[in-house]
Order: sequence, then C-alpha cells, then structure tokens
Amino acid sequence: MSVFQITIFFLYIIGGILVGMSRLPRYVTQEKMFLLVGLVSASTGLLWHAWTLLFLILTDAGIALSMGNTASFIGLQITLIAIIGTVESTLRGFCGGLLLLAGCVAMLTSSQVITEPATPMSFQLQAHVLISLFAYGLLTAGAIVAVYALIQDRRLRAGKLSSANQLFAPLETTERLLFGITSTGFLFLLVAVSSGFAFVENLFAQHLAHKTALSLLALVMFGLLLAGRHFAGWRGRRAIYLYLWGFLILGLAYFGSRYILEELLGRSWG
Repeated sequence: MSVFQITIFFLYIIGGILVGMSRLPRYVTQEKMFLLVGLVSASTGLLWHAWTLLFLILTDAGIALSMGNTASFIGLQITLIAIIGTVESTLRGFCGGLLLLAGCVAMLTSSQVITEPATPMSFQLQAHVLISLFAYGLLTAGAIVAVYALIQDRRLRAGKLSSANQLFAPLETTERLLFGITSTGFLFLLVAVSSGFAFVENLFAQHLAHKTALSLLALVMFGLLLAGRHFAGWRGRRAIYLYLWGFLILGLAYFGSRYILEELLGRSWG
C-alpha cells in the first residue's frame, strides 16, 4: 500500500465526514467551518488523485488502463460530483457518503507505471477510450444515486421516517440529481459510441462486436429514460429500475468484455 493511497483515502474520509456533519442540526453553529474544511480536504485529495492518475494512465507509450486504475478514475469522478453536489445544502449528507466511497475506491489505484501498453493507439482511439471511460464513470455515479433513490422510495412507501432523514435530501431532489447525471452521461456515451464506429477498425476482428452491441443497447435505454422523463414525466421506481438495467448492461459491455478479452482470450482491449 503506497503513501498516495493512504493519503488520498484519509483526505476523502475526512472530507466526507465533515461534509456530512455540516448537515447535522446539532452542528448548525459549526456548519460553515465543517463544510469549508471538508471541501478543502476533499478538493486537495481530488487534485492529487487526478495528477497521479494522469501519469499512470497517460504514459509516453500511450494509454495504460489497469482494472484498478479504471476503478480509481471512476472514484475521481464520484469525488467531483460529490464536491459539486454540496452546492445544494440538502445533498450534503449524501455527498459526504459519496466521498467516503471514493476514498475506498481510491485504494485500488495501482502505483506501477505501465510503460508498454498492449496495443498502440492513435490519438483518435485514445480520445475514444477516455471519453468512454468518462461516460462510464458518470453513469456509475448515477447508479449509486439511483440505488439511494430506490431506498428512499421504499422507506417512504413503508412510512419509515426517522430523525436521520434530516441528513439527506428529499426524493425529488435526489431524482433531479439522477437525471442531471443521466443527461450528461448519455451525451458522453453517445459521443463514445459514435467515435468507436468512426475510429475503431476491424471491430469484429478485435472481438468487440458484443461490447458495441451492449453499449448501443444501454444507450437506447438511457435515451428512452430521458425521453420518458421529458415527455411523460417518468419518476420513481419505473425510472430508477430502467436506469439500473441500463447501467447493468453498460457494465457488462465494459468490464465483462475486458475480463473476457484479457483474462480468457489473452487479448488487449481498445
């Protein structure tokens, strides 16, 4: 375990705890101080995290993505969403939880710099890979929000209300956050899929046809969700379950394909 992993972990954990505490009624007089210190801690971790991943992923020989660094990149995006989300005071309890999760995910960061990627990539293909990863990271954060919204929905239906509910945002606010992430993630996923068709050569020869088909199916599901929200006002369980199914398919497209190619077929992804 490296010094980087331990330091980022504690910066995110401290940030998450303080951001969450700023939402508690008992600390109303210390709210601004807790929030400020928490954001400084989380932002410091974010900058160091991003700087380190920059050199681990973008090497002189091209893009080098291990499973650990891929997960760490997603954790970086979760952190960014959490910091932005603190602008809405009712979301600070949830954002504190996101920072705690990001701290755990950051521990997966590999300290080994890969100097020779499995397959040389053109600039266009590198852009496609990074856009794809960015889209998946955003939609992963959305999946976390979706699971939380589902828990909220079930508790409300069961009438399980407690003082702990003051920590978290109303369900309507959570859903707005979810659809905001979905819209942005959908746009990046659309660009990723389109650039894949444009820049990835010999799609079938690279055994990427199933990845492309699953990504397209996920794109259609997220598009259907956004259309249903806009034209029919979809919300609640229907919207949440549709999101989670779309995310599951996208996860199979990325991690399932990567596992099959690298572990079973001994090939590279990209």
